[in-house]
Amino acid sequence: MSEHLVTLYHLNDLGADELRRLLPGHPDLRITEIGPDEDPHDHRDALADATIVLAPLEKERRITAELLDGMRRCRLVQSVAVGFDGVDHHAAAEHSIPVANIPGFNTDAVADWTVGALLSLLRRYAAGHAKIESGGWGPEGLRGRDLSALTVGIAGFGSIGRAVARRLDGFGSDVLVHDPVPSEPDRTYVGLDDLAARSDVLTLHMPLNEATRGVVGDALLSRMPRGSYVLNAGRGGVLDEDALVKALDSGQLAGAALDVFAEEPLPADSPLRGRSDVLLTPHTAGVTVEAYHAIRARLVESVDRVLSGEAPRNVVNGVISDGVRPSAGV
Repeated sequence: MSEHLVTLYHLNDLGADELRRLLPGHPDLRITEIGPDEDPHDHRDALADATIVLAPLEKERRITAELLDGMRRCRLVQSVAVGFDGVDHHAAAEHSIPVANIPGFNTDAVADWTVGALLSLLRRYAAGHAKIESGGWGPEGLRGRDLSALTVGIAGFGSIGRAVARRLDGFGSDVLVHDPVPSEPDRTYVGLDDLAARSDVLTLHMPLNEATRGVVGDALLSRMPRGSYVLNAGRGGVLDEDALVKALDSGQLAGAALDVFAEEPLPADSPLRGRSDVLLTPHTAGVTVEAYHAIRARLVESVDRVLSGEAPRNVVNGVISDGVRPSAGV
């Protein structure tokens, strides 16, 4: 039976024709696209026959435990991102289906966004632009802060957190770190409460799980120095957005920059909208030309590897595979 790739991933130009062009070593590969407006549950037969599935980005189109139960030929569910919210990876593990992600492809992009967004908050670039556009001039209301004078706390010190720290070192900021696994012994590691209490800026790069969901809320924000800043380019659910709005309204926080949100797209009635003290971007911190080329190359490498009978890399759900999926009785 021939190899069959089913893709629920829809972004840029990685459709069936482009995937075939990028995988010339597998001329007999069948590719099925399930469109962005289609429910994967309406395509059970295609998924049941798939040997590789590219997971969707949208949580609403998630590959559920019910679908995974019928995917008896599947040797890999590949997330085309760092995150893997588009698949129930726990259920996949129960069916011995590896789920892999693509880590690190946009590390520099997200780190650049973080420092750029922070500078925008500190120096009030948008307000200055608006002042000129409205016919104004002069520094009134535009007094900023020097990044070199501030202590920046980094919550989550994986590859992106470390890249942010390297950039902040160049600005001369004091950097504090919170992470359960110390990776750079020369850094100052502190608990999360201590991090908040000592940081003029708190930037979040934490994974979302039961331990971190909503962890940055009223209690933690109240520990920060008055007039401080919060940035989130990690996972939306880590930050309690209602608590953030209250902290901004009270003056406890001077500003915030967010690229990720608890609900995406950000609801039209979100109180985060329309504020001069908040910078919002639509989950695009990691979107650059260089990151795009990197993720394409890594995706093709991963798919080619499994189609060639090798075990997948960057498996996130603990399934050890030798590249051959058991028949499970079929």
